[in-house]
Amino acid sequence: MSTDVIPHLHADFLRKPLAHRALHDVNDGRPENSRAAIRAAIAAGYGIEIDLQLSADNRAMVFHDYALDRLTSAKGPVRLCSADTLAKIPLKGSDEGIPDLIEVLDIVAGQVPLLIELKDQDGAMGNNIGALERATADVLRGYTGLIGLMSFNPNSVGMMADLMPSVPRGIVTSAYDADDWPLPQTVCDHLRGIPDFDRTRASFISHEVDDVTRQRVLDLKANGADVLCWTVRSASQEAQAREVVQNITFEGYLAALPG
Repeated sequence: MSTDVIPHLHADFLRKPLAHRALHDVNDGRPENSRAAIRAAIAAGYGIEIDLQLSADNRAMVFHDYALDRLTSAKGPVRLCSADTLAKIPLKGSDEGIPDLIEVLDIVAGQVPLLIELKDQDGAMGNNIGALERATADVLRGYTGLIGLMSFNPNSVGMMADLMPSVPRGIVTSAYDADDWPLPQTVCDHLRGIPDFDRTRASFISHEVDDVTRQRVLDLKANGADVLCWTVRSASQEAQAREVVQNITFEGYLAALPG
């Protein structure tokens, strides 16, 4: 496939609301990014958004945080544990261990769209990346379900364009208020303008919900980019966001499904 042809998300990514970290509710035994949350999203008919972190032995693990502390009773960086060790660490609110991407793909099995976020492994949105991107591509080759790839780190998005040119990819974007980010002001100021969209051969963004009326977001949409948003937490917030965005990533309530 020519690298001049930029793949776009399948229409189902713009039609079915995307359950953020799957349809999680820890009080109902469904922690974030858990097998139970993934199965619940499938049963409800939602698309699914998941996160990837890297294990010590370079496996793509389905887990949001860089550290184990918030979501498990263990402590320390995910990156220092092997995949086998992570699989044995129960998620709080269940007896499930942390799944890897292979198992999650087996569960989803093409039943619903799967939006995959690669967490920044550089620490400053820089170029010290590669292991997670390669591990992800290795697992995804041969998967026939609907997938989209995205990251806050534009360099990761660009690498996925090289590794998997036929898979749609996008940049997760934000207002980048420096008070909310462990990044230098200069990095926040740079990323706020979404300057890497064309360079990374992206076809969509997923933007911070409270900032979707930013002119740069509107301009990208006008020029053909698909615009998703994160993270919607109520029906009223969804209604407001949908004045701009084509689809939402949601949690904490049940978004309406298309008729």
